[in-house]
Amino acid sequence: MDNDSIKNLLLDIQESELEFSVTMTGKESTRVNGLYKPDTREILLHNKNFKTDNELIYTAIHEYTHHLINEEQIQATGGKLPPSQSKSHTNYFWAKFHSLLAVAEEKGYYKLDLSLSPELDELTKQIREKYIEPNGKLMMELGKELIKAQALCESANIRYEDYIDRILQLPRTTVKSVKKVGMLPAEDAALGFENMKIVAGCKKVDDKAKAVEAIKSGKSPDSVIAMMKKKAKEIDPKERLEKERDRLQKTINELTHRLEFVEESLANF
Repeated sequence: MDNDSIKNLLLDIQESELEFSVTMTGKESTRVNGLYKPDTREILLHNKNFKTDNELIYTAIHEYTHHLINEEQIQATGGKLPPSQSKSHTNYFWAKFHSLLAVAEEKGYYKLDLSLSPELDELTKQIREKYIEPNGKLMMELGKELIKAQALCESANIRYEDYIDRILQLPRTTVKSVKKVGMLPAEDAALGFENMKIVAGCKKVDDKAKAVEAIKSGKSPDSVIAMMKKKAKEIDPKERLEKERDRLQKTINELTHRLEFVEESLANF
């Protein structure tokens, strides 16, 4: 492949109105496989790092994802170059990258084919069956036990938070996630613990079902998270206003109580 053919391939995956260049450096790098320069809109590919075009295309799409996000940010700022971000590989980045890979697969530009390695294919099955699903079941059971432990702490007048912190010695955020996972249906254990956390984080039953369906269809965790975030933003205008009203009312009540306290305190001077 040459520079022009790579660029045309990328444009066929998704169009870009922002001009960019692709350059195979002819070099090998131990640090990175490729690089995107947002100020000059250059995609640099250290092609000596790759054994196959498939590997090269994967990295080219990775760097092109940076370019497309750069384009989005420039459009959002009215044509100005966006400020550099400390974290470029965000959840949004990975979700977009994986969606571009899926398009590349559909068009026959890229392959993720485990049949090329029967040994890897068999190992993948073992990882799913021996580790991912059993771990999901184990964490689900742990979640149920933690819910029971909380009830026992309350009946014994023991602070549950202290029990978690100094007896079980578990981070509270972990406990919160595991308890939510414990309330999922048993069949969700096959998703694995990390994916189960994503499903458990969905508030609505319909959203949980959509997240499960997306995971089972092969969507990456980042893609599912991005999908649920996008859906969360698509709130009915009336519902959005009602939520804002409730937040404002809560704030007003808190400030009113605080004001009463301050006035009483001043009256005692």
